Amino acid sequence: MQTETVGSFSLDDNVWQGVMLTDSAAKQVKNLMEQDPEVKGLQLSVKQSGCAGFGYVLDLTKQPASDDLVFEHDGALLFVPLKAMPFIDGTEVDFVREGLNQIFKFNNPKAQHACGCGESFGL
Repeated sequence: MQTETVGSFSLDDNVWQGVMLTDSAAKQVKNLMEQDPEVKGLQLSVKQSGCAGFGYVLDLTKQPASDDLVFEHDGALLFVPLKAMPFIDGTEVDFVREGLNQIFKFNNPKAQHACGCGESFGL
């Protein structure tokens, strides 16, 4: 069996810390799930983006992919594609108010730097 790699990370290691939702993030995910009964949860992935290298992508998902890892907190479901794990393993997802804005925030221990606007991160 051939080992699949992303960058210098092996996807076959399967030793993941996971991705955690704070109470506030879980509450917001459940609110989003309740607005549409077909929504199964929130998917967190990454894409090459921005000046720092990678950006977070959040989408409501009605049909998780077969290779998505599932993380649950207080009934809220977070789906993460296996290929994203080397970049976001150990990340804490929070939902915060900043003035009049509400936003998901990511505390990613793998991120070594972020761009000035906060939209992308690098490893």
